[in-house]
Amino acid sequence: MAPAASRRCADRLLGGGRGGDHFLKGLGGMGDEKYFTVEEANRTLPLVKRIVADVVADYEAWRERVRKYELISGGVTAKEGESPEQAALREEVDELARRISGYVEELSQIGCVLKGFDDGLVDFHGKREGRDIFLCWKLGEDVVEHWHELDTGFAGRMPLVPETVAGEPE
Repeated sequence: MAPAASRRCADRLLGGGRGGDHFLKGLGGMGDEKYFTVEEANRTLPLVKRIVADVVADYEAWRERVRKYELISGGVTAKEGESPEQAALREEVDELARRISGYVEELSQIGCVLKGFDDGLVDFHGKREGRDIFLCWKLGEDVVEHWHELDTGFAGRMPLVPETVAGEPE
């Protein structure tokens, strides 16, 4: 049960396996998403910043616990089972995964999409010239100042200019 337990915890956090499918909910295509103007996205930032800061901190703790679990599990056979230390770490991993999942759900309810657990990258659905885009924000930035096409991601970020995204979503 050694490394398999940490894989199950990782699967649950990252969206695979039983019960983890909701973790990446909304990261795929466009459906019933809320569309934001830049002003609307910026109005959500006080709450989004707090939630994303919690995600980043707990994700780092989760990764560290998984790494530690895997280290102490090395060479342990299934017959031996989990040591008390392994069981305690697995419980911590599970609890952190539940908390992170809750944060992701909170962001989803606001209408934004978490794209980066490490760096706190968040996208807001928006419109530009009648087509769907993402307004892009990253933890540490004061306001939403970038956007990108749906298929380019962070690497395709471009600065917002007044004529880029203006007015109400269509």
